Amino acid sequence: MSDVIFLTNVRLSFPHLAEPHAAGNNPTAVKKYSADFIMSADDAGYKQFMAQYASLALDKWGENSSQVMQMILSDRKLRCFGQGNEKVNKKTFKPYDGYADMAYIGANRDQMPQMIQADGTPVDGNNTMAYQQQARKMYGGCYVNVALKPWLQDNAHGRGIRCDLVAVQFLKDGEAFGEGKTDVSPMFGQVAEAPTAAPVNTDGTAPFPGQPASPAFLG
Repeated sequence: MSDVIFLTNVRLSFPHLAEPHAAGNNPTAVKKYSADFIMSADDAGYKQFMAQYASLALDKWGENSSQVMQMILSDRKLRCFGQGNEKVNKKTFKPYDGYADMAYIGANRDQMPQMIQADGTPVDGNNTMAYQQQARKMYGGCYVNVALKPWLQDNAHGRGIRCDLVAVQFLKDGEAFGEGKTDVSPMFGQVAEAPTAAPVNTDGTAPFPGQPASPAFLG
Protein backbone atom coordinates (compact mmCIF):
# COMPACT_ATOMS: atom_id res chain seq x y z
CA MET A 1 0.00 0.00 0.00
CA SER A 2 3.04 2.29 -0.23
CA ASP A 3 1.60 3.88 -3.37
CA VAL A 4 -1.51 5.02 -1.47
CA ILE A 5 -1.46 8.43 0.23
CA PHE A 6 -3.44 8.85 3.44
CA LEU A 7 -4.70 12.36 4.21
CA THR A 8 -6.14 13.13 7.64
CA ASN A 9 -8.40 15.94 8.79
CA VAL A 10 -8.77 17.53 5.35
CA ARG A 11 -11.75 19.51 4.13
CA LEU A 12 -14.13 18.06 1.59
CA SER A 13 -15.28 20.09 -1.41
CA PHE A 14 -17.44 19.44 -4.48
CA PRO A 15 -18.30 15.92 -3.30
CA HIS A 16 -19.96 13.48 -5.68
CA LEU A 17 -19.78 10.42 -3.47
CA ALA A 18 -23.35 9.14 -3.28
CA GLU A 19 -23.79 9.10 -7.07
CA PRO A 20 -21.30 9.36 -9.97
CA HIS A 21 -21.19 12.68 -11.77
CA ALA A 22 -20.17 13.82 -15.25
CA ALA A 23 -17.51 16.53 -15.16
CA GLY A 24 -18.86 19.88 -16.30
CA ASN A 25 -22.34 18.33 -16.54
CA ASN A 26 -21.29 17.06 -19.96
CA PRO A 27 -23.84 14.36 -20.92
CA THR A 28 -21.23 12.57 -23.05
CA ALA A 29 -18.59 12.45 -20.31
CA VAL A 30 -17.99 9.35 -18.20
CA LYS A 31 -19.71 9.65 -14.83
CA LYS A 32 -17.37 9.24 -11.88
CA TYR A 33 -17.34 9.46 -8.09
CA SER A 34 -15.21 12.48 -7.24
CA ALA A 35 -14.25 15.15 -4.73
CA ASP A 36 -11.64 17.76 -3.88
CA PHE A 37 -9.71 17.67 -0.61
CA ILE A 38 -8.43 20.94 0.83
CA MET A 39 -5.48 21.28 3.19
CA SER A 40 -2.50 23.48 3.98
CA ALA A 41 0.45 23.28 1.61
CA ASP A 42 2.47 22.37 4.73
CA ASP A 43 0.24 19.36 5.44
CA ALA A 44 2.30 16.17 5.80
CA GLY A 45 -0.01 14.26 3.47
CA TYR A 46 0.25 16.93 0.78
CA LYS A 47 4.04 16.88 1.01
CA GLN A 48 3.99 13.09 0.73
CA PHE A 49 1.78 13.35 -2.35
CA MET A 50 4.15 15.81 -4.03
CA ALA A 51 7.19 13.66 -3.19
CA GLN A 52 5.50 10.58 -4.64
CA TYR A 53 4.52 12.51 -7.76
CA ALA A 54 8.15 13.56 -8.29
CA SER A 55 9.31 9.96 -7.80
CA LEU A 56 6.74 8.61 -10.27
CA ALA A 57 7.70 11.27 -12.82
CA LEU A 58 11.40 10.47 -12.52
CA ASP A 59 10.75 6.76 -13.02
CA LYS A 60 8.43 7.44 -15.97
CA TRP A 61 10.17 10.22 -17.85
CA GLY A 62 13.75 10.02 -16.60
CA GLU A 63 15.94 12.96 -17.57
CA ASN A 64 12.91 14.70 -19.11
CA SER A 65 10.88 14.54 -15.89
CA SER A 66 11.56 18.14 -14.84
CA GLN A 67 10.47 19.46 -18.22
CA VAL A 68 7.32 17.35 -18.29
CA MET A 69 6.43 18.29 -14.70
CA GLN A 70 6.82 21.96 -15.53
CA MET A 71 4.50 21.51 -18.51
CA ILE A 72 1.93 19.82 -16.26
CA LEU A 73 2.27 22.53 -13.62
CA SER A 74 1.55 25.24 -16.19
CA ASP A 75 -1.81 23.73 -17.21
CA ARG A 76 -4.37 23.07 -14.47
CA LYS A 77 -6.27 20.67 -16.73
CA LEU A 78 -3.28 18.33 -16.69
CA ARG A 79 -3.06 17.94 -12.93
CA CYS A 80 -5.21 16.94 -9.99
CA PHE A 81 -3.57 19.26 -7.46
CA GLY A 82 -2.81 22.93 -7.08
CA GLN A 83 -2.98 26.10 -5.05
CA GLY A 84 -6.43 26.97 -3.81
CA ASN A 85 -6.28 30.47 -5.23
CA GLU A 86 -6.43 28.91 -8.70
CA LYS A 87 -9.95 27.59 -8.05
CA VAL A 88 -11.84 30.77 -8.89
CA ASN A 89 -15.60 31.10 -9.01
CA LYS A 90 -16.44 32.46 -12.48
CA LYS A 91 -19.32 34.49 -11.07
CA THR A 92 -17.52 36.19 -8.18
CA PHE A 93 -13.94 36.05 -9.55
CA LYS A 94 -12.82 34.96 -6.08
CA PRO A 95 -11.59 31.57 -4.88
CA TYR A 96 -14.33 29.15 -3.94
CA ASP A 97 -15.16 28.80 -0.25
CA GLY A 98 -12.34 27.21 1.70
CA TYR A 99 -9.73 27.30 -1.09
CA ALA A 100 -8.05 30.68 -0.52
CA ASP A 101 -4.41 30.36 0.57
CA MET A 102 -4.72 26.58 0.79
CA ALA A 103 -3.75 23.63 -1.40
CA TYR A 104 -6.03 20.96 -2.83
CA ILE A 105 -5.97 17.50 -4.40
CA GLY A 106 -8.80 16.26 -6.58
CA ALA A 107 -9.55 12.58 -7.02
CA ASN A 108 -12.12 10.44 -8.80
CA ARG A 109 -13.02 6.85 -9.53
CA ASP A 110 -15.25 5.00 -11.99
CA GLN A 111 -16.41 2.57 -9.30
CA MET A 112 -17.66 3.41 -5.81
CA PRO A 113 -14.82 4.28 -3.43
CA GLN A 114 -14.79 2.52 -0.09
CA MET A 115 -16.86 4.20 2.60
CA ILE A 116 -15.20 3.80 5.98
CA GLN A 117 -17.39 3.93 9.07
CA ALA A 118 -16.52 5.68 12.33
CA ASP A 119 -15.21 2.42 13.80
CA GLY A 120 -12.77 1.99 10.92
CA THR A 121 -14.65 -0.79 9.15
CA PRO A 122 -15.71 -0.46 5.50
CA VAL A 123 -19.35 -0.36 4.45
CA ASP A 124 -20.37 -3.41 2.44
CA GLY A 125 -20.28 -2.19 -1.16
CA ASN A 126 -23.19 -4.48 -1.99
CA ASN A 127 -25.37 -2.77 0.62
CA THR A 128 -26.48 0.20 -1.44
CA MET A 129 -28.63 1.70 1.32
CA ALA A 130 -25.81 1.62 3.87
CA TYR A 131 -23.37 3.05 1.32
CA GLN A 132 -25.72 5.90 0.41
CA GLN A 133 -26.38 6.66 4.08
CA GLN A 134 -22.67 6.98 4.79
CA ALA A 135 -21.91 8.95 1.62
CA ARG A 136 -24.66 11.48 2.24
CA LYS A 137 -23.17 12.36 5.63
CA MET A 138 -20.34 14.01 3.73
CA TYR A 139 -20.94 17.53 2.45
CA GLY A 140 -18.82 20.37 1.15
CA GLY A 141 -17.14 21.91 4.19
CA CYS A 142 -16.98 18.86 6.47
CA TYR A 143 -13.70 17.19 7.43
CA VAL A 144 -12.70 13.71 6.31
CA ASN A 145 -9.87 11.20 6.21
CA VAL A 146 -9.14 9.92 2.72
CA ALA A 147 -6.93 7.43 0.91
CA LEU A 148 -5.72 8.47 -2.57
CA LYS A 149 -3.55 6.80 -5.18
CA PRO A 150 -1.68 9.15 -7.56
CA TRP A 151 -0.84 7.94 -11.05
CA LEU A 152 0.68 9.37 -14.20
CA GLN A 153 -1.23 9.85 -17.42
CA ASP A 154 0.79 9.29 -20.60
CA ASN A 155 -1.42 8.45 -23.54
CA ALA A 156 -3.09 9.86 -26.64
CA HIS A 157 -4.79 12.47 -24.44
CA GLY A 158 -1.45 13.79 -23.20
CA ARG A 159 0.65 13.64 -20.05
CA GLY A 160 -0.60 14.52 -16.63
CA ILE A 161 -0.92 13.59 -12.96
CA ARG A 162 -4.21 12.09 -11.76
CA CYS A 163 -5.49 10.59 -8.54
CA ASP A 164 -7.71 7.60 -7.76
CA LEU A 165 -10.21 8.04 -4.95
CA VAL A 166 -9.70 4.89 -2.89
CA ALA A 167 -11.60 5.40 0.36
CA VAL A 168 -13.22 8.15 2.45
CA GLN A 169 -14.14 8.40 6.13
CA PHE A 170 -16.26 11.16 7.69
CA LEU A 171 -14.29 12.81 10.50
CA LYS A 172 -16.23 15.80 11.81
CA ASP A 173 -18.60 18.58 10.88
CA GLY A 174 -17.45 21.93 9.54
CA GLU A 175 -19.05 25.09 8.25
CA ALA A 176 -20.86 24.15 5.05
CA PHE A 177 -19.63 25.76 1.85
CA GLY A 178 -21.98 27.85 -0.24
CA GLU A 179 -24.91 29.98 0.80
CA GLY A 180 -26.43 27.34 3.02
CA LYS A 181 -30.17 27.24 3.61
CA THR A 182 -32.09 30.42 2.88
CA ASP A 183 -34.94 31.30 5.24
CA VAL A 184 -37.71 32.89 3.18
CA SER A 185 -40.46 32.35 5.77
CA PRO A 186 -40.85 36.12 6.41
CA MET A 187 -42.17 36.43 2.84
CA PHE A 188 -45.17 34.28 3.71
CA GLY A 189 -48.21 35.07 5.81
CA GLN A 190 -50.73 32.90 7.59
CA VAL A 191 -53.11 31.02 5.33
CA ALA A 192 -56.74 31.46 6.34
CA GLU A 193 -58.60 28.24 6.92
CA ALA A 194 -60.78 27.27 3.98
CA PRO A 195 -64.55 27.68 4.71
CA THR A 196 -66.45 24.49 5.41
CA ALA A 197 -68.43 23.38 2.37
CA ALA A 198 -72.20 23.62 2.72
CA PRO A 199 -73.89 20.23 2.96
CA VAL A 200 -75.89 19.01 0.00
CA ASN A 201 -78.51 16.37 -0.49
CA THR A 202 -77.79 13.24 -2.46
CA ASP A 203 -79.57 14.73 -5.47
CA GLY A 204 -77.19 17.72 -5.39
CA THR A 205 -79.69 20.23 -3.97
CA ALA A 206 -79.01 22.20 -0.82
CA PRO A 207 -81.15 21.29 2.20
CA PHE A 208 -83.63 23.79 3.64
CA PRO A 209 -82.34 25.90 6.52
CA GLY A 210 -82.25 23.75 9.61
CA GLN A 211 -82.86 20.58 7.64
CA PRO A 212 -80.22 17.89 8.38
CA ALA A 213 -78.46 16.26 5.52
CA SER A 214 -80.03 13.06 4.37
CA PRO A 215 -78.94 9.76 5.96
CA ALA A 216 -77.56 8.64 2.61
CA PHE A 217 -75.26 11.66 2.55
CA LEU A 218 -74.08 11.05 6.09
CA GLY A 219 -73.51 7.38 5.64
